[in-house]
Amino acid sequence: MLSAATIAVSLPASQLLASPAYAASSDPSPAKIREVVRRAQDRERRVQTGKPSLNGWEMERVADEGGNIFTRPAPGTPLAGIAIRMGEVETLLVHVVRRFHYEIDELRKGDVVGWRSPGSVRKGLPESNQASGTAVQIRPDHYPSGARGGFFPQQNLAIRDILTDLDGVVRWGGDDRKPDESLFYIAVSPTDERLVKVANKIRTWNYTPGKGSGVIIDPLQPKRRAAAQRLAARQA
Repeated sequence: MLSAATIAVSLPASQLLASPAYAASSDPSPAKIREVVRRAQDRERRVQTGKPSLNGWEMERVADEGGNIFTRPAPGTPLAGIAIRMGEVETLLVHVVRRFHYEIDELRKGDVVGWRSPGSVRKGLPESNQASGTAVQIRPDHYPSGARGGFFPQQNLAIRDILTDLDGVVRWGGDDRKPDESLFYIAVSPTDERLVKVANKIRTWNYTPGKGSGVIIDPLQPKRRAAAQRLAARQA
């Protein structure tokens, strides 16, 4: 049988270090370690499903309750917050939302839907990615699932340019066999090396004048347009 200390070591660091019992002492007793383990296991059972969404990320039952999905801000927009998976996913999808706001159409509170409970999504469709916190819907009532042609040509150009920023790590639901033009989602697995690389690029832009969301960009610049067309062909 594994000791409490061994089990504690095997737990994800974020769960162990988040425990009040652990924080209370740098050298906890076996009883405290057992309490840390129990609380972490209870939290995992409450949050985790053990089942992946379509893109391979684990779906979670709740948001803002100790898992990986929390309500996060989208700076520069009037949105109250987006329930989204923290880390690289947050960086990438918030970039999509901000550029949409600045370049396609101004967003209002309630226009963006992030995490949805696993029971509210269709598991075989990309919308299931919302249950893992790796997708957002922008104005789903305006761009209903199954319909195409919701955007004007100039808006389509902007969408292609946004996706080009993200080098194929994010996919637009408008390109899927059953389209959902409101949906943008992570299109790679949690272990894909591009995820960190592209997220770091976006983070650097966010702190560099003249880069990132809010900067006026001409998607018809030859190099940008060519890159967007290559990516669209890859993701077709």
